[in-house]
Amino acid sequence: MTLRVTGGDVSVTVRGDAVGETDGVLGRLAADGVPAALMGGNASLWGPEATEKAAGRLGWVHAPDRSRRLLPRLDELTERFAGLDHVVLAGTGGACLAAEVIARAQGRSLTLLDTVDPHQVRRATRGPLDRTLLVLSGAETVETDGVRRVFERAFRDAGVDPAGRIVAVGPPGSPLETSGHTFVAADPEVDGCFGALSAYGLVPAALCGADVRRLLDEAEALIPSLLLTYDNPGLVLGATLGTATANGRDRLLIADDGSGPAGLDRWVEQLVAESTGKNGRGVVPVVVEGPAAPGFGTTRGVRRLVLGEPAEGADLAVSGPLGALFLLWEYAAAVACRVIGVSPFDRPAVHESEEALAGLLRGAEDGTRPVVIGCEPVLVDGEVEVHATGDMLEGAKDLRDVLDAFTHAAPSGGYIAVMAYLDTADDTAGIRPPFARRAAHDRDAQVAFGLAPRLLHSTGQAYKDGPRTGLFLQITGAVTTDVDVPGRPYSLGTLQLAQAFADLRALRSREHTVVRLHLRDRAAGLARLEAALNG
Repeated sequence: MTLRVTGGDVSVTVRGDAVGETDGVLGRLAADGVPAALMGGNASLWGPEATEKAAGRLGWVHAPDRSRRLLPRLDELTERFAGLDHVVLAGTGGACLAAEVIARAQGRSLTLLDTVDPHQVRRATRGPLDRTLLVLSGAETVETDGVRRVFERAFRDAGVDPAGRIVAVGPPGSPLETSGHTFVAADPEVDGCFGALSAYGLVPAALCGADVRRLLDEAEALIPSLLLTYDNPGLVLGATLGTATANGRDRLLIADDGSGPAGLDRWVEQLVAESTGKNGRGVVPVVVEGPAAPGFGTTRGVRRLVLGEPAEGADLAVSGPLGALFLLWEYAAAVACRVIGVSPFDRPAVHESEEALAGLLRGAEDGTRPVVIGCEPVLVDGEVEVHATGDMLEGAKDLRDVLDAFTHAAPSGGYIAVMAYLDTADDTAGIRPPFARRAAHDRDAQVAFGLAPRLLHSTGQAYKDGPRTGLFLQITGAVTTDVDVPGRPYSLGTLQLAQAFADLRALRSREHTVVRLHLRDRAAGLARLEAALNG
């Protein structure tokens, strides 16, 4: 059985049991007038408790029109900063990932820093500073504050005035508005999670040379289809995602077949996780390497999505132009949240991790250097320290034993999340596939892999407050060359470790099982981990 719905050059295909499971829900959504209500900005769609917050978060449904008001400003900025072809984006959340996807799709160069890893930040500051433009997108967090301060020092050391090399994007009234840097006001009714087509995503994309008008045109072409009661691709996609949880499928496997925009899988991952994962419910997304990847086969409790054309074994396939896909997925996530019974705009776990980090750094307010102290490892294997609580690893003699015990502790039909506080340049590609084979064979479980702190502002929400079917492996690594943060009594390395410990605290406070691996040497430690996984 197959259901295929198209509109605005977007195609959504649903196959197999998912068609029957979705049919009744589609009828209820249509009878309730959800399409017109959502596109009309009706804030009551997610219940009375969510109405107040939702009322100030629905500007994204009008983004194809509202964001056109930015175009003259973007034209002025691109002309002013012409010649600055090393564009660095510092920020967190979905809109920053969207900007990176846009740049890659249009063959433009954009360096995304949604991390404070000192190796990665140091590498970015060693670019051609005479041609570098730094864009700060979103609220100024501890992370973006640190990156901004490091770049300001780098600019000054190179004889460049930072005031002329930094563009900040934030809501009206943001402290960045009076910082002395070029400021672009974003729509106050849009946040980063649903902000792909807002200033948060479009300003950095435009400054690296992307054609953002094309994206808005693509999104606008989809709007008539999103108003339809039937044959509405966004409604079908949202209903299929939402009904999956009611039918025991709380994980969404995401495979990119290579025909669509590179990186879109990670953007979809953060949107679905951050919007749906709360109150013990939601969809936990797992990005895999492709339709033939380990873990994409026959396991329980999953929906299988292909970004591209329908593939064997997939329940869902979605394709279309990038601008339309951004709007489609945001619409579908909002619909899925109504079906699941959660508000798409609450992110309590994200805020808790931020507060835990602030607590660890609180002493820094008076100039005292924060001290992040870890416990003694329960086992050391080569360059890998193993940190854990409880007796799960009792009797383990080496890293292979640790991984065996850890995998066997995963809930049958659940998932394992690997959270790596490392550099994008660290060779982590060999971790997920063998781990996924092991978990599928032993526990019929999935393995998700993500870099942190990116996941703190996205999948971390679903990991902590979504379905309680996960087990968590945190990886931290020694810093070879640290970077002090000017004006702060801590370094980027200290900040990165504090982020990891804050996340660890938030997970354990919910009684989730977490094991931390600390790599005393990153390259050697990753090689040892890969060898143990393949052993």
